[in-house]
Amino acid sequence: MVYLCHGLSAQDMPDMWTKSGNNNNTHPGLKWFTEAKFGLFIHWGLYSKLGGRWNDSSYYGSGEWLMNRAKAPADKYAQVAETFNPQGFDADQWAQTAKEAGIKYMVITAKHHEGFSMFDSKVTDFDIVDASPYGKDPMKALATACRNKDIQFGFYYSQFLDWHEPNGGGNTWDFKLKDKDYQQYYRSKSIPQLKELLTNYGPLGLIWFDMPGGLTPEQTRQMIDSLRLLQPNCLFSSRVGHGLGDYRDFGDSEMPPVPISGAWECIYTHNDSWGYIQHDLNFKSPAEIIHLLSTAASKGGNLMLNVGPDGDGKWPAYSVEYLKATGKWLQQYGESIYGTTYGLIPAQPWGVTTSKPGKLFLHVWEAPANRQLRVPGVNARVKSVKILGSNKTLAFTQGADETTIQLPVTLPDTRNTVLVMEYSGAQTDLSQLRTQTVSNQYPQADIPSIWAVYNGAAKNKLFTYSHYFGDWKHDNCAYDMKNPEDALVFPLDIQEAGDYKIILDYACDQSAASQQGVVTLTGQQLPFLTLFTGAYDSHKPFMFIQHAIGILHVDKPGKHNLTVKPVSGNTKELFRLRKIILQPVK
Repeated sequence: MVYLCHGLSAQDMPDMWTKSGNNNNTHPGLKWFTEAKFGLFIHWGLYSKLGGRWNDSSYYGSGEWLMNRAKAPADKYAQVAETFNPQGFDADQWAQTAKEAGIKYMVITAKHHEGFSMFDSKVTDFDIVDASPYGKDPMKALATACRNKDIQFGFYYSQFLDWHEPNGGGNTWDFKLKDKDYQQYYRSKSIPQLKELLTNYGPLGLIWFDMPGGLTPEQTRQMIDSLRLLQPNCLFSSRVGHGLGDYRDFGDSEMPPVPISGAWECIYTHNDSWGYIQHDLNFKSPAEIIHLLSTAASKGGNLMLNVGPDGDGKWPAYSVEYLKATGKWLQQYGESIYGTTYGLIPAQPWGVTTSKPGKLFLHVWEAPANRQLRVPGVNARVKSVKILGSNKTLAFTQGADETTIQLPVTLPDTRNTVLVMEYSGAQTDLSQLRTQTVSNQYPQADIPSIWAVYNGAAKNKLFTYSHYFGDWKHDNCAYDMKNPEDALVFPLDIQEAGDYKIILDYACDQSAASQQGVVTLTGQQLPFLTLFTGAYDSHKPFMFIQHAIGILHVDKPGKHNLTVKPVSGNTKELFRLRKIILQPVK
C-alpha cells in the first residue's frame, strides 16, 4: 500500500510522505479501527512499582526503560516481583473510566522489555501469577470488563527485547551478545506467549507489537501466519516489522503533518513517561488532549493516549480527571470525531476540520476577534450551519471563494466548539491546498515549511530528537538550501492590508551560522543573517529559534507569495526551517 497524500502527486510532496507503507486495507478489523479514533494505551509492569527510582537514584523520561537505564542486573531486578502486589487494581473501574473518557479501544502491556509477564503464562514463571504475591491474572478481568463496556481490547507485546532472558534482545550488561540465540528466544518464549494471548483472553481487537528484531522478513511472515490462524480478525500493528502490519503506527509522540491515506495511529503519553514515574506531573490538559484528538482525526487517523498506572494498580489522579473531562467534550461533539475522515478543508487559523458525507465539522479552537469565521473553498451548496449537539443555527454567507459564518459573542467551549456545516452536492477535496490564510483577526499565522513549494535542491525531511531520555520530538524541516534557486515559496491568502512582522523558526549548526538569506513579499525584501542554535543529534535537544527579521507592509489583501531563499555566495545550507510566522502589527 502506498501512502500518498490526498490530492498531491509524488513529485509535489516531500519524499517522506509518499513512501510505501505497510497497510492492508482488506483486513476485516480495519473497519472498527478507522472508525474508533480514540484509543487508550496502558503501560503497567514492575517498573510501575519502582516509579522512576533505582538504588536511591531518580530517573526522568521513560519509566518503563528503568532497568536498561540503570543497567540493573536481571536477577536483582526480578526481585521486585516479590513485593509487587497491586491490590488497588480494579478492572471494572478501569473500564468504566475509559468508557466515560470516550475511549473505543484499549491496549495494555502484556510484556514489556523488562521481560515480566503481566498475565498467567505457562511459558515462564516470571509472571504476575507465579512470581508475585498478587497471584492473580489481571488481564483476564480487564479483558472481560472492556468487552462489557463495548471497548475493543488488545495487548502490547515486546516480541524481541527481553532484558530478563539470556537470549532475548537488549540486555548486554548481563548476557554477552555473542552468546545470544534469538531464534531460541522466539521459539521458547516470544511466539508461545503470543499464542497464549491469542488463545486465552477471548477475541482481541489487536496485538500491538514493538521493537522488532532477530527475524528475517520470511521468518516474520511465518510468525504472523501462525498467529493469524488463532484469531483471523485480530489486527497486528506495523511494529511487527518488515512492513507486514495491518495499519501504520507513527513514532512515539509523532503526528503526521498532512492527511495520509490508509489506517494509522499516533501515540502520545498523557504526561512525559509511558510507565509510571512518581515525580512526573507534566500532564496534558483536557484542552491539549482534545486538540490532539481533533488534529489526528482531521488528518484521517487515530489518537492512542497512554496512561501509566502505579504499582498499586491505580491511575494518576490527573489522568482520571482529565480523561473524564475529554469524555464530557465528546458527549456533545463526538460525532465530529468518531467515524469521520480527514478534513476536506485544510487547517485554518481558527482550527481544523473533519468530514462525513454531506457534513463538514469545523473545530473552532480560536474564534476570530470580529466573530466572522471565514471558511475557504466550500463549493458545495451549504444548507445550514449549527453548533454541533444543539439546535442553534448560525447565519452564514456563501460566496464563490469562501463562506463566512457569524459566530455568537461567546462559544460554548473555548477549547474546541464544533460547528457542523451540512451541504448538498459534491465538495472538492482541498485537504492539500497549499495556500495558507493570514489574518489580523488572530494573534499570528504559523505556517509549517512542509506547505511551501520547494525549488532547486531544497528538500523536506523529519528530524527526530529528544530533550531527555524517551522524550521524543518530531519536526519536519526544510534543508539543503544553499543557492538562491533553492527557494521556498509560501502561497498566502492575506485577508487584510497592514503591517506584518516576519519570524523564521529554524535550527542552525555552527558551521552554517552567519550566512545570508532573504525573505521577499509583494516586491519588498528582508535580508537576514542566520543565527547559531546548536548541532543536530537525534538523542539530544535540537534547538530552534524564533528569529524576528523585520516588518513588511501589505497594501492590498489577496493572494501573495512569500519567498525564503539564500543569497549568492553561501557555501553551507542556510538553516533547517521548521515554519514561518506572520504576526499582524497592532
